[in-house]
Amino acid sequence: QFFVFCHGLLQLSQLLVSGYLKSSISTIERRYGLSSQTSGLLASFNEVGNTLLIVFVSYLGSRVHRPRLIGCGALLVSLAGFLMALPHFITGPYEYDSSVASTFSNTTDLCQPGAEGAQANLSDASCTPHASRENHEVLLVMFVAQALLGIGGVPIQPFGISYIDDFASERNSPLYLGILFSVTIIGPGVAFMLGSAMLRFYVDIDKVSTAEVQLTNKDPRWVGAWWLGFLVASSLVALSALPYFFFPREMPKEVGEAVHTHTHTPRCPLVLPGFPMVLLRNLRHPVYLLVVLAQVNISAMVAGLATFMGKFLERQFSLTASLANMIIGAVNIPGAMVGIVVGGAILKRFQMSLRQCSALCVLGMLLCLITAFPLLFLGCPTQKVAGVTHWDSSGFGHPAPACSARCRCPESGFNPVCGSDGVEHTSPCSAGCSSVTLRPDGSVLVSHSC
Repeated sequence: QFFVFCHGLLQLSQLLVSGYLKSSISTIERRYGLSSQTSGLLASFNEVGNTLLIVFVSYLGSRVHRPRLIGCGALLVSLAGFLMALPHFITGPYEYDSSVASTFSNTTDLCQPGAEGAQANLSDASCTPHASRENHEVLLVMFVAQALLGIGGVPIQPFGISYIDDFASERNSPLYLGILFSVTIIGPGVAFMLGSAMLRFYVDIDKVSTAEVQLTNKDPRWVGAWWLGFLVASSLVALSALPYFFFPREMPKEVGEAVHTHTHTPRCPLVLPGFPMVLLRNLRHPVYLLVVLAQVNISAMVAGLATFMGKFLERQFSLTASLANMIIGAVNIPGAMVGIVVGGAILKRFQMSLRQCSALCVLGMLLCLITAFPLLFLGCPTQKVAGVTHWDSSGFGHPAPACSARCRCPESGFNPVCGSDGVEHTSPCSAGCSSVTLRPDGSVLVSHSC
């Protein structure tokens, strides 16, 4: 029972490390200028090391000291988490674009006829070569960390499950494994809740005082303390790893039942003569193959949602990263718990056969498909953006001569404003606006004299 408790805690901590990246992916994108393609590759890169090794490592089974290997894998996961946070400490402070109109700087993004320096406000010269070099270093560190995270996670679940299955009584084993699977389902939701809490803090909370930060977490330029969650989760993994070095290689079987004959298994882990036959036998088993294919499809669906649903909520509905994570976590955790409890209760109550279990799975997935189908139509129409998706009758839209020809607007300026005619402009300057005011509640900037 103590092993089950330790393993549940370790699996939760491990999922915090791997799931936390997904909760802070949009913030990391903004901080280091990553594309969605790059961040998606980064988020899935931990599967590379995991996929390459997990089948071979799982086959070793009782040939190795399973608790110690789990502990070593957990320490590697902890190291990977600390490496994920490292870019924050090796890069300079976050520098946001202060030319965007705000309560502290409300003139640099407006129409300024004849101002000599106006065009240089957001010129391409501000993008130094050092910035792009720095991003490559950051990516290298993060990809290495993700690979280590995948490798470290290899022994944790299979060895933990087999260790429990071997030494727990046949009556208690399903209960113990059910607890572990519950933690596995709940873990990502807890990771999103952790992300929600950490992203409320400013990214450079350790480098600058609160008084110096001229942004709120509702500002589109806000970057939260994405690195803080990795430190918290990695520390939890390191603490959870310690008990594993004190568990025995083998335990007495629970409730006095016969011990499995583990000691007769060959203990040379490098020789795998029976591996191809075992693999082939499993691949020829139709039920096993169908369950694996189902898991692959479910994982593909969940991975896409977990990685980019937060970003979609932020962009489409103007939510903060913190609120988007809280919504995903708050829906995920109760939904997962209800599903596990109801599914377990149905199986126990009706003593379902293999065929009936399969039918229940199909029914559950059909329900998911029906409820997910409306997502295809969710979202808002693309706005009319002057010079991008909309042009006036003269054929011009950016910059429209009547609006901004005299304003000397910077070409790279991007601070979208919506005009009273329903057309959006890339900045107040491109709309010819010469003044700005803040609403009393501090929520919206209103540009005037456009």
